[in-house]
Amino acid sequence: MSQRFPLKPMCLLVLQALACHAYAADPVDAAADDSAAVAAMAGPVQTVEITGRGQSRQVQNINKADLAEALPGTSPLKVLEKLPGVNFQSSDPFGAYEWSTRFSIRGFNQNQLGFTLDGIPLGDMTYGNNNGLHISRAISSENIGNVSVSQGAGALGTASSSNLGGTVQFFTLAPTDTRGLTFSQTFGSDSTSRTFARVDTGLINGVFKASLSGTRQRTDKTKGSGGQDQDQWNSRFVFNFGENSLTGFLNYSDRKEIDYQDMSLEMIKRLGYNWDNYQPDWNRAVNAAKGIFTGGVNSLDDAYYSAGGLRKDTLGGLTLDLQLTSSLNLKTTVYHHDNKGQGHWYTPYVKTDANNPISLRTTEYSIGRDGIISDVTWEMGNNTLSAGLWGERNNHTASRNYYGVTGPADTMYYLSNPFATDWKQNFITTTSQYYVQDTLALMDGKLKINAGFKSLDVDIKATNLVGTRAAGTLNAEKKFLPQAGFNYALSSDDEVFGSASKNMRAFQPGVTGPFSQTQAAYNAGVGTLKPETSVNIDLGYRFKRDNLQGSLAVYNARFDDRQLSVATCAGIVGCPSTLVNVGKVDTKGVEAIAVWKFNREISWFNSYTFNDSKYKSNYMDGTNLVAVSGKTVADAPRQLFNTEVSYETGAWFARAGGKYTGKRYYTYMNDAGVPSFWLANLSAGYKMKSLDFVKDLTLQVNVTNLFDKQYVSTIGSNGFQATDPNGTAQTLLTGAPRQVFITLSGKL
Repeated sequence: MSQRFPLKPMCLLVLQALACHAYAADPVDAAADDSAAVAAMAGPVQTVEITGRGQSRQVQNINKADLAEALPGTSPLKVLEKLPGVNFQSSDPFGAYEWSTRFSIRGFNQNQLGFTLDGIPLGDMTYGNNNGLHISRAISSENIGNVSVSQGAGALGTASSSNLGGTVQFFTLAPTDTRGLTFSQTFGSDSTSRTFARVDTGLINGVFKASLSGTRQRTDKTKGSGGQDQDQWNSRFVFNFGENSLTGFLNYSDRKEIDYQDMSLEMIKRLGYNWDNYQPDWNRAVNAAKGIFTGGVNSLDDAYYSAGGLRKDTLGGLTLDLQLTSSLNLKTTVYHHDNKGQGHWYTPYVKTDANNPISLRTTEYSIGRDGIISDVTWEMGNNTLSAGLWGERNNHTASRNYYGVTGPADTMYYLSNPFATDWKQNFITTTSQYYVQDTLALMDGKLKINAGFKSLDVDIKATNLVGTRAAGTLNAEKKFLPQAGFNYALSSDDEVFGSASKNMRAFQPGVTGPFSQTQAAYNAGVGTLKPETSVNIDLGYRFKRDNLQGSLAVYNARFDDRQLSVATCAGIVGCPSTLVNVGKVDTKGVEAIAVWKFNREISWFNSYTFNDSKYKSNYMDGTNLVAVSGKTVADAPRQLFNTEVSYETGAWFARAGGKYTGKRYYTYMNDAGVPSFWLANLSAGYKMKSLDFVKDLTLQVNVTNLFDKQYVSTIGSNGFQATDPNGTAQTLLTGAPRQVFITLSGKL
């Protein structure tokens, strides 16, 4: 019988000590928060696959049960915030409002991570579209089957040119073998209505099955005026022939959302957490544009009339999976992504004419991506050899335009024929990547060693069509990016693992990045411009008992040639940014996760992260030295703690928990930041086996921000600052107040 180690008492003490440390680390912030309570999303008892067993990297998976019983429409990124190392923020209760969405792992921000859907790259999912799309547009949350998170470094074959840190892989829920209709209807706060319906054909002639779903969501903002709406269609088919399969999908999304006003610390103090733009008060916006302020407003930038974002996406792909022999598999995917988008901002800085001091400023996007991914796996004795390639061509255009306005009107549609254009650029980005890896199993499979490398080459050709922004060509290339790891089974339930990898992030086209500078600034710096690189090291231990499972990991990351885009004016003005190389960043930390299943009904989940990310080099901003060496990386909380209790018995279920987020800085000099906070959520529901012809009928209640906490969610919405001693930088978004939703779902 395999030896097992008595871990439960030790883990209980360690995690509770870490939790107390997280709460006590910042006594001023903690004392200011009277809602250090618990909460989270409803679901069956413990559905997180904690361990990622057999992996040489720190990996966790969340399966369909957790995703399905979150608030419908919730971004899967928000569901992932419970995992160690993950920091997620958004100013809406669904976590889907893209201007506010911020997702980071171990101090690496969203555009330094890799994201894929069924292996297809989603780019870095930033708001200013350039190489992908957000997961909330790529697929309806109800159609996601599971999510895999690798906190340190993704698998070598991950199709991403930005994953300096971890990767997040989303997988679509396959069509079912049984014919049926799945539906859900959600109503709730702020006139929310979300309708989802999915039809599955079932398995036809034993070889073919398909699904088609439609989603319609309408909801008002939690403050101010305007809605955040989305319509989606998702379709998928699977055709099996022998041991082989052909899979295809086509997804469409049409999203429009009215923005919240970006805040500063000074504005929050003066105007309050509930402050927002002027809409629908057009006259007040016009008066403000003329310098006539009322109601505590003392600045042109305290509010604008309105702002919003429009996005239309079509994403499709075909995958041929061939089992060539019993030991040789070849899998190839081709894909296409088409996008158009506009970001609207009513600006008092540019007049429509002499009689109208406001115009409508847009940032307009288009994307046309085509790509191919192919992987081969060969089982050969104790060796598993794998190799693959990824190629993509992306045609992206971005522009800044102005349209005339004469009064309040519905402008949330795609505008054309502007009266002025500041700049317009086109980017052709060609990406090629290949990798080779071998996994060797020794000691009767107890020890697994993997080693390999990838080669990444990304070329950008930027053409300046209008204005003075930079044009030119940039290449980011690394022929040898190695990765190695091991996994050793101490027993059938205990294992240790470790990995090391080197990664590169390619230069970014589009609204930000090197080409967002003036031509003169670009020419002056391009000679010394280097792509960002990182080295990540993980070492950890996983365990599993009858009523306890979890893991403990330590990590270190060295980040070289970090590029920072420094804002040079208010976001609405849209000045060219300054790109600076801040040199090295060092990150080290520890992650702990454990789940106790006390009995069939009750489970207790805990995760804790201590992350120390610091700049290790000063940088020059023009002729000024910015002494950031030793400062904490912006938007990288030192501590994160999540706890939740789940209960399920018969037809009833409930889940309650809370997330602690440590203090976060939004300046590189660490002279301004937002305090730590706890945020609580609660879910409960009742499952009926059947009601006449309806099966699995479920009534569920979700309460977000249970104790109606006032807090700052997103930081850096308008970029980060070197310093902000007076707290006037408008780059913060406040969190949503308490929201209540009721969902009825079932199957026919």
